[in-house]
Amino acid sequence: MPAPTNKKPSSRKLSTLTPQPFELRPSSIQGRGAFATRPIRKGARIIEYVGERISQAVADERYDDTAMSRHHTFLFNVDEDTVIDAAHEGNDARFINHSCAPNCQAFLEGERIFIYALRDIGEGEELSYDYSYDRTEDMGPDEEALYVCRCGAPTCRGTILAPMEKMEEEASRKKAVKAPKKKSSGSARKPPAGRKQKSTAKSGRSASGTKNRARTRSARG
Repeated sequence: MPAPTNKKPSSRKLSTLTPQPFELRPSSIQGRGAFATRPIRKGARIIEYVGERISQAVADERYDDTAMSRHHTFLFNVDEDTVIDAAHEGNDARFINHSCAPNCQAFLEGERIFIYALRDIGEGEELSYDYSYDRTEDMGPDEEALYVCRCGAPTCRGTILAPMEKMEEEASRKKAVKAPKKKSSGSARKPPAGRKQKSTAKSGRSASGTKNRARTRSARG
């Protein structure tokens, strides 16, 4: 996304907007999209992302990215063991398209995923959020072409895969967590000049250990 903050908008409403504040129409981004039928205020909880809850192993059996000419699934990570597949028992939330300059964001609340408005959204505007699919270090131009983005935003990065900096931040976080603690020598050491402290902030839950790791969207916790 440019990346939105980890915190939900302070003005968010506590209940999901009812009736559904959008309708499905053909989208220039991809297939059918969700378009606001009335103004939506920043922070409003728009809809829950629902579907069949399956294991990562079942998701691997059900979908094979290598057999697709272009990636197309409705999978969303809940945790390392659970994925929501909105192609089964899903609702209209699955039609909200990706954008690199989104007006919505997905948040994980407990074991449920909700879509919130990042800013005020006008009637007729297409709803979107950044799918930020999990990226692995060995992914290159072929994978970026498979996970192509056509959102048309001035800041479009050309792919629905997470930005490289997000992958590097996650790798730094995992490395910091796994690194053994060094014994103190009794005096503080000054870090080398120009070296920035690595962030260990958690930016959302993501799947691990699956053969098609990039299939799944990640919500911020």
